[in-house]
Amino acid sequence: MASVTFQKAQRWYPGADSPAVPALDLEIKDGEFMVLVGPSGCGKSTSLRMLAGLEEVNDGKIFIGDRDVTHTPPKDRDIAMVFQNYALYPHMSVADNMAFALKMAKVSPDERKKRVDEAARILGLTEYLDRKPKALSGGQRQRVAMGRAIVRSPQVFCMDEPLSNLDAKMRVQTRTDIAKLQADLGVTTVYVTHDQVEAMTMGDRVAVMKEGILQQVDTPLGLYDKPVNLFVAGFIGSPQMNLLEATAVEGEAKIGSFTVPVDPTAAKKMRGNTTVGVRPEAWRVVGENDGGLPVRVTVVEELGADAFVYGTSGIEGTPNNIIVRVNGRDNVHKGETIHVTTDPRSVHVFDTDTGERLSD
Repeated sequence: MASVTFQKAQRWYPGADSPAVPALDLEIKDGEFMVLVGPSGCGKSTSLRMLAGLEEVNDGKIFIGDRDVTHTPPKDRDIAMVFQNYALYPHMSVADNMAFALKMAKVSPDERKKRVDEAARILGLTEYLDRKPKALSGGQRQRVAMGRAIVRSPQVFCMDEPLSNLDAKMRVQTRTDIAKLQADLGVTTVYVTHDQVEAMTMGDRVAVMKEGILQQVDTPLGLYDKPVNLFVAGFIGSPQMNLLEATAVEGEAKIGSFTVPVDPTAAKKMRGNTTVGVRPEAWRVVGENDGGLPVRVTVVEELGADAFVYGTSGIEGTPNNIIVRVNGRDNVHKGETIHVTTDPRSVHVFDTDTGERLSD
């Protein structure tokens, strides 16, 4: 096992006006499950491929443990890559697919069989070892790809959106399997996804990227509770945070005639254009005369224990949709108007122009 360190690592594609990854600084601890997340084109897959040796590093350095691997060929980096499309050999059995890298490395047949059998046991593939990939489901094929990586006992796993080809139910099951497997094996893992729910449920820490630049690295709860800027606030969370345009007036955030309560730290820093963020679950439904923000309900998503209410406010500065999470038994109906408010400690305050967090 080993740590992974990016030191100002840069990738600039020939002919491009700017680097895909300008200067990535990131430290991944030994045995950590680190998830790189962000929208398409943010540089997360490029960063992973630089680590794997599949993309050239134009500037800066990458270390695995104490070893500088910046210009080391992929085969000598002691990493194992798990791809989105499985990349299995169709004419080989599951066992042969899993053992192929070991065979190329001249590992003895007995040792190969021992490692494959152990990986198959861990992944629940023992009864499928003689089958060809076409006889397996998508989730089983992905587990074979994982098994092929496990048998090599690498220092680092690199996973590039390995669940994106699976259906929703299988994706949930397989991400649980991968997280448990990584915890059991203790292998340093760098995992790329565009799905922030996947990132939040799997990673020990999550690195959020935008246009090749690292925005914030923290635990999933750290990102959720204290997003460092407007981009992270809007990206992390499902449904996403309500972001309301406000004006700072004497330490208060005003949206039309409605005042959003803010914490004392933000109240002292606010100047002019301000954006306040409220998570759907942070709203409280209040009576019509209690000074709450009016929300006309357009859609109610019934989820059983909870419901998500989508509505519009009609007050300038509020977004097209305001999302409120309510108890599933609250009987909120399409077409009615509810009033909501929140608490200062539940409000995230940002400078609209810079995107910087102002809250404590």
